[in-house]
Amino acid sequence: MKEYVNPWDYAPHILKNITDGILLTTQADGEVDTMAIGWGTMGVQWKKPIFIVFVRQSRHTKSLLDKNPEFTVNIPLDKMDKDILRVTGTMSGRDIDKVKELGLTLVPGETVSVPAIKELPLTIECKVIYQQDQDLSLLEESCRDRCYKPGTKDETDFHTAYYGLITSAYILKD
Repeated sequence: MKEYVNPWDYAPHILKNITDGILLTTQADGEVDTMAIGWGTMGVQWKKPIFIVFVRQSRHTKSLLDKNPEFTVNIPLDKMDKDILRVTGTMSGRDIDKVKELGLTLVPGETVSVPAIKELPLTIECKVIYQQDQDLSLLEESCRDRCYKPGTKDETDFHTAYYGLITSAYILKD
């Protein structure tokens, strides 16, 4: 069962939790992948409700998102299970099925082809309406040095920003 909510009513909760990690879920070619994200925001762009997520170029999630420009954002209502964050934040969907590994329960999306995750019941469904690769030459130096450390693989593994039109928001109930 889904209890539909106004995502703006939950914005403080979502933004507080994103710094600890929430999930971004995608699906393409019959494969579901979910990854922990710690960067993202909600807002209004082009007079539309938007959720912006940032995905590194090297991530398997990016390859799926580029094939199917839809995603869900999955947020716990209470504390996030640390195993979920560990697996989704350190393992690649190229190597393992994270959903199966964690025993997560998928629930079909309402307005997108990507599922919600029952264990993280607050769900935002989005359709990508714009995307932009980051131009690191325009990024303030201290941010660039912290997030794209010179001399490491991160130096060239920048992010793509995906602007998702919020098409539905709900809490999964038993």
